[in-house]
Amino acid sequence: MSTTTSETTAPVTGVIPMTADEFREAGDAIRRAMNSILDGKPDAVDTALTVLLAEGHLLIEDVPGVGKTVLARALARCVDGRVSRIQFTPDLLPADITGVSVYRQQTGTFEFTPGPVFAHIVIGDEINRASPKTQSALLECMEEGQVTVDGRTHTLAKPFLVVATQNPIEMEGTYALPEAQRDRFMACISIGYPAVDDEQRMLRDRERVSPLDELQPVVDIPGLARMIATVREVYVSPAVERYAVLIAQATRDDTALRLGASPRSTLQLVRAARARAALDGRDFVVPDDIDALATTVLSHRVILVPRAQHPDGRPVGHVDEVIDRIVATTPVPVPASDD
Repeated sequence: MSTTTSETTAPVTGVIPMTADEFREAGDAIRRAMNSILDGKPDAVDTALTVLLAEGHLLIEDVPGVGKTVLARALARCVDGRVSRIQFTPDLLPADITGVSVYRQQTGTFEFTPGPVFAHIVIGDEINRASPKTQSALLECMEEGQVTVDGRTHTLAKPFLVVATQNPIEMEGTYALPEAQRDRFMACISIGYPAVDDEQRMLRDRERVSPLDELQPVVDIPGLARMIATVREVYVSPAVERYAVLIAQATRDDTALRLGASPRSTLQLVRAARARAALDGRDFVVPDDIDALATTVLSHRVILVPRAQHPDGRPVGHVDEVIDRIVATTPVPVPASDD
């Protein structure tokens, strides 16, 4: 185990939301900084930023060497806060993450020593290499923003973001994340291989030095808190709320799925839609925000039945196809007329 120290929704007391211009300037600055590190992957950058501002957690699932950890580190470098990194291994213990109470002989008392989870951004490399017991140590942290050790509760930093990576190809010596753990990640993304021009540019840019070494923070913690407060002020109409609920409900009734989306996923879908709307310069959510995020937010939470088929009899190749079909066939509720 190696660590390097460097979702809650309660109102942010005393934090003043940013103006539209301030938010746009800060959001664009983070985007530019991250895009300078991850060539040709603006969608992955936007999703990571959306999850950060929506107070969620991000799971990056892809093959080795495509930039999973680079994306996580770039996001962390953009924020001038406490950052920790955990390399998950089979011998990692829960206390290695949350911290441990140490007996001090001089005072005859136990003193709590915080673990690497006590940071604003926690990067978890190859989370599926740790045992289920160790993985579960993150459950309380991610959902409640706190850690309980020896019967005492310790509050984590705010904002608090977990960015975890895992390799879905090499399964030897790994432990699949349980559904309860996957459901706590707001979004799951795959970065994919770069285009030819982007990969060639990467060769030139990284020949002598890593761009990560030169990346400077573009927002501090108070500034990030103001951005999050701005996102919370984004309006979601009852019609759009119902649209999100209908999509989640459809996953529970679809014959191709053995497990549908949880109510938590509906809540997180709307939170992510608020962040997307704010990043697009709007103070209100539209159905397009829900459409754009539904697959990213819901796909990793649902489970296909064996030999799953679409209603027309075609076999389902990937769970994303089911979510895309549900979104395409779910009618957008129309607000009631005032007349």
